Amino acid sequence: MSEGVAYRVRDLHMEYDGREVLSFETLDVVHGEILAVVGPSGAGKSTLLRLLNFIEPPTRGWIEFEGARFSAGQGMPLELRRRVTTVFQHPMLLNRNVWDNVTYSLRLRGLRDSREPAQAVLEQVGLESLARQNARSLSGGEAQRVALARALILNPEVLLMDEPTANLDPYNVGLIEQIIRQVNQERRTTMVLVTHNVFQARRLATRVAFLLSGQLIEVADGERFFQSPADARTRVFINGEMVY
Repeated sequence: MSEGVAYRVRDLHMEYDGREVLSFETLDVVHGEILAVVGPSGAGKSTLLRLLNFIEPPTRGWIEFEGARFSAGQGMPLELRRRVTTVFQHPMLLNRNVWDNVTYSLRLRGLRDSREPAQAVLEQVGLESLARQNARSLSGGEAQRVALARALILNPEVLLMDEPTANLDPYNVGLIEQIIRQVNQERRTTMVLVTHNVFQARRLATRVAFLLSGQLIEVADGERFFQSPADARTRVFINGEMVY
């Protein structure tokens, strides 16, 4: 793998029931960056995250991660899959307290000594006072921070996030964005953030990728993406206009 590159994606095609939802030639994700993937609904953003998390293989093409290739005919080794964690838009929380939810991922891996890392991550996401509260009783923003803490306790090399602040109030949006910045800066965690919010992408992203109808239209450094996009469709999208 090229130095400094976490993922190499080549000749990627993904189909469901004969319908192509992703089709592009190349994408690199750089170690330590925050790559924001933007685009309208149905553009293929969440599908791309599923592929990067090795949940399902591409129909054609391949994804390389840490020297191993993932394709329709080749799976990703478990020890490499465990370096990648996803925070979903609608987290599935256990009907148990916050502490149990956050430490659940450690228990799945047979790690029982969770007290110190759990305390640290709950403090990081501002939920230490709610550790014994049932997770099902939390607000949407608090629940999303539980999901984020559950991912961070694993100290992943790559953190994938699918609309992590959708439908949240500005206070919780600000908290989660602050946590994302802090983790990226302190741990140098590689992050891929799917968001429909171009303002959030502008605040957080090192680079931005624009997906449209499964096609990768443009990838550029954050400032250049927003200030001087190379493609007219990108310009239309970031101006809030309809684009097809």
